[in-house]
Amino acid sequence: MILDGKAVSEKRLEILKERIEESGLYPRLATVIVGEDPASQMYVRMKHRACERVGIGSVGIELPEDATTERVLEAVTRLNNDPDINGILVQLPLPAGVDTARVIEAVAPDKDVDGFHPCNLGRLFSGTPLFAPCTPQGIMTILDEYNIPIRGRRAVVVGRSIDVGRPMAALLLNADATVTICHSKTENLEAEMRNADILVSAVGKAKFVGPEMVKEGATVIDVGINQDEQGKLCGDVDFEAVKDRAGAITPVPGGVGPMTIATLMENTFRAAKLRTCNSTTVW
Repeated sequence: MILDGKAVSEKRLEILKERIEESGLYPRLATVIVGEDPASQMYVRMKHRACERVGIGSVGIELPEDATTERVLEAVTRLNNDPDINGILVQLPLPAGVDTARVIEAVAPDKDVDGFHPCNLGRLFSGTPLFAPCTPQGIMTILDEYNIPIRGRRAVVVGRSIDVGRPMAALLLNADATVTICHSKTENLEAEMRNADILVSAVGKAKFVGPEMVKEGATVIDVGINQDEQGKLCGDVDFEAVKDRAGAITPVPGGVGPMTIATLMENTFRAAKLRTCNSTTVW
């Protein structure tokens, strides 16, 4: 079974558009981008287009490559203090000269629709999330849409980054999976991966996951966005080699990526509702 993240995202965005129209609210998302990295600029444009589609206002702040940490913090502070802004997204990665941790911590937790603020990560790991990082939350949505069982299943997350690997493990744990996090220092990595009923790969290595690493019938979630030797876009998983062994699998492109943006839109609407209604219910 192909887990079509693009189809799920289209469905979710249409539902979200209706919810926003019914709510009478006008959520607004602000993005902050530093420098002229082409990939970052493309991602920001995609987010603004998604905002326009569902009825979320968007504001873009662009800072030069040589912007200091203090200048980025000033921009974030202005957005924190703007009552018309519900969500703030600082596009990562930031240039080497900017203190990323300070910038992330400067975003008001109730506007942190990326879910990276330590307060929001703490709530996630305590089992009471407010905003979860968009990529892991999007994966949970895909699993739910396709009725993939999670409770009691063995889940293996390969990669321990703070933006994907660790929050992914927390979300799966909160859904009652038995979770293992693997990384570059893990011994017997292939054996750990073969135990997984749900395998999530977020290592950033093209076609790293082969069929020998996948349990027969497992659900395989590919978070990677890489290029193969021919320069073609691919994921961490060798899709053609693994698809017949897996019970369900996400493609690249068209799998996890579209759900990241859809979840950002949902988080922004949630932030608007929280600010207006003091409610913790998204819909």
